[in-house]
Amino acid sequence: MECNKAEGSNFNPLKFRNQDYESLRDECMKSGTLFSDPLFAADQSSIGLPADPDPKNAVKWMRPKDINKDAVFIEDTTGTTDICQGQLGNCWLLAALSSLTMHPTLFAKVVPSEQSLSESYAGIFHFKFWQYGEWVEVVVDDLLPVRSGRLLFNHSRTLNEFWSALVEKAYAKMIGCYGSLKGGNISEGMEDFTGGIARAIPVKSRTPTGLWKILTASLSRGTLLSCFIQAANLQEIGTVNVQGLVKGHAYAITNTDRVQKKSGEVLLLRLRNPWGFVEYSGPWSDKCKNWNDVDSAEKKRIQLIKAEDGEFWISVEDFRSLFDSVELCSVSPDCLSEEEIGQEPLSSTWTITSYQGSWVPGCTAGGSSKFPRSFWRNPQFRLVLSELDDYEDEDESPVNGGGGDTDAKGGVKPTGQETPKPKEKTMKCTMVAEVLQKNRRQKDKINFLQVAFHVYQVDGNPSTLDEKFFSTRKPVASSGSYQSVRGVRRKVRLNPGNYVVVVSTSRPDQAGDFFLRLFAKSGNTLGDLDSTCSSNFNTVVQSQPVAADDYKRVEELFIKEAGADERLDALELMKLLNSVLNKDYHLPLETCRQLIFAEDTGGRSRLTLPQTVQLLSSLRKLQSIFLKYDEDSSGTMSPFDLSLSLQAAGLQCSRAVQEVLWERVGAGLTQLPFYGFISCVARLRVLFALYESERSQEVRQRGINAWLLKFLTV
Repeated sequence: MECNKAEGSNFNPLKFRNQDYESLRDECMKSGTLFSDPLFAADQSSIGLPADPDPKNAVKWMRPKDINKDAVFIEDTTGTTDICQGQLGNCWLLAALSSLTMHPTLFAKVVPSEQSLSESYAGIFHFKFWQYGEWVEVVVDDLLPVRSGRLLFNHSRTLNEFWSALVEKAYAKMIGCYGSLKGGNISEGMEDFTGGIARAIPVKSRTPTGLWKILTASLSRGTLLSCFIQAANLQEIGTVNVQGLVKGHAYAITNTDRVQKKSGEVLLLRLRNPWGFVEYSGPWSDKCKNWNDVDSAEKKRIQLIKAEDGEFWISVEDFRSLFDSVELCSVSPDCLSEEEIGQEPLSSTWTITSYQGSWVPGCTAGGSSKFPRSFWRNPQFRLVLSELDDYEDEDESPVNGGGGDTDAKGGVKPTGQETPKPKEKTMKCTMVAEVLQKNRRQKDKINFLQVAFHVYQVDGNPSTLDEKFFSTRKPVASSGSYQSVRGVRRKVRLNPGNYVVVVSTSRPDQAGDFFLRLFAKSGNTLGDLDSTCSSNFNTVVQSQPVAADDYKRVEELFIKEAGADERLDALELMKLLNSVLNKDYHLPLETCRQLIFAEDTGGRSRLTLPQTVQLLSSLRKLQSIFLKYDEDSSGTMSPFDLSLSLQAAGLQCSRAVQEVLWERVGAGLTQLPFYGFISCVARLRVLFALYESERSQEVRQRGINAWLLKFLTV
C-alpha cells in the first residue's frame, strides 16, 4: 500500500523544516560539536507553558549524560514501562506510545535503529511520524527540560533510558511546542505512529468473551489498543475512582491471556497507566489474593510483576463494566474485522485514496445542513461503490475517541448501556472513511473545529450537487454528530452505486484544512467532485445587443471624456461608467483598470468607442446576473453565490480556483459588492484569453485549472 522509494514514504520521509539528519550529524561529528537545534530552542518558547515564578522551580535544559552518567538511548529492549508521564497532560500520546512498544516492526518505523548516546554520538536524533498521508522525519537535539535534577516531562521507569523522552520532544517540535500536546484523543497518537486507521468500540456493546477475542486477535495482527473511562463532566477528568482507575484518562492495552486457577479459566487483559503509577486495585490487580489460586509457573509465564509501575491485569468482565471505550488502530482495514482468533484474516485487497482540502470562509466553508443556502458549497467528493464483500455487520460506532487529560471536548457525555445487535452477513460494499483536521494544534492549541462527513446516494455519474438536491435528500451514512476532535471516521457498508461525500464544519465560514482518506475494496473509487474550468463568456454575455439609449449616451460621454487619441484611459472610463450606472454599482479605479486589460487594446491600455459601448452592454448583463443574487437589494451578494453568478456569466470554475479567487477579491468580507464580482470576471477573462493563446504543449497537458491556479496569485 506504500511505495518504499516514494517521497513521503517511511523509507523516504519528508524532511521537517528541511533539516537533514545525516548531513547535520556528519557536520557535528566533523567539527567535534554537539548539535543545538536552532528551530526548537532550549527555552520557554519550546515548552509553550507559563514559567513557574519560583526560581527554585526554574527549568534547565540538559543532555542525557549530564542528567545520568549511565545514560543510554535504549536499555536492552523497549517496553511499556519505558514511558512514564511527567508534568504534562499528554496521556493520549503516551498511551499510544506504550502500545507501539509491543510491536517491534511498527516501533522501528518511528524510532530508527542504530541511534546511540555513545557510538557516533553528536547530540542529534531523528524520528519519523505519519502526518496526513506522508511520513515526516523530525530532527532534535538531546537537550531536555529538567527540574530539580529530573526530567520535567515523559521519562522511563529506568531512569538512565532516554529514547521515549526524545520521541516526545520530536513530536512536540512537529506540533509546535510541549504545551500543544496537552489534552487529546488516543487515536491521534496511534495514527501518527503507524499511518493506520483508528476506530472505537463501545465495550458494553460486546459480550465479555467476544470482546476478549476481538482484542486478542487485534493484538496478534499488530493493532494498537488503548482504552478509557468516560468522564461525566470536566470536573471528573483526572479523578481516581474506588477501583483505582482514572476517569477521562487513556490506558494502553498491552496484552491478553487465559489464566488457569482451581475453579476454572479466567480471561484477562493487561493494561498500563502512562503515569507509571496509580494502579487498578480490584480483582486480579497486583496485590489481589486471586493470584494465590494460580500456579507459580502460570504466573511466571504471563510475567506477573507485582510492582507500582502502572501496569496491571484485570478480568475482561470487570474491564467491560468499568471502562467505556476501546480505541483500535491498524495499518490495514482488514484488521478492523472481527473474525475469531485463529482464523486467517481476509486477503488484503484494499486501496487507499486521499485528498487534501480546505474550508475557505465565504467560498467552501458552508457549515452543516442547518444552513441550506451554503451547505452545498462544502467540498464534495464522488464515490463509486461496485465491489461486493460479505463482511459481517460490526455495529460500527461513530464514537471518535476520548482519553484526554485535560481536553474533554466531544467526549464527556456518559456512555449508556448498549444492547449488542445480532450480526448479519450480507453482500454489500465496505468502506472506511476518515476526515482529519490539519495542523489545528499548531494554530489554536487543540482548538479543533466541529466536523463531520455525510454520504449521499445519487443517480448516475454526479456533478457538483446544488442546494436543490440537498433540500430533498437525506444522507445514507455519516461520521455521526459533529465533533471537535482531530479525526472523525466511520466504517460503513452500502449497496453498489454512486455516492457523494460532503465534508463540513458545523458552522459556516470556519477556516481550516482537512485530509480525507477512504479505504475501500479494489473496484471502489473516490474522486474529487470538481469542475473543469471553462469559458463561454463571449456567447453568454458579449452577445447581448447594445441598447439604443445606452449607445447614444455613451457616445456623448465618450466625446466629452476621451483624450486627443479618441480613447479612454482607466480614469476616464471610470467617470463615464459611473455616470451611467446606478450609484450602488459604481466601479472603483482599480476595477476599471482590470476591465481595460480584459479587452484587446493592442497594448495601448485604452478603449475605443465601440469597445466602450460593448463594455457597458456586458456590464448591464452582469448587473442583471448580480441582481438575481442580491436578494435584499443592498448592492452586495453572499460570497457563497459567487460561483453561481460566474457560471451564469459563462465562467465555470473549479473549487480550488474559486478558493484562490475569493482570497484575492473578497477575503475578510462578509458580503461581496458588485465591483468585486466584476473584478473576478475581468481577471478570469484575461487568464482564459492568455491560456487560449498559449502554444506550449506542456501547458496544454497541465490544463486550464493548473493555469488559473498559477496566475491568479500573481
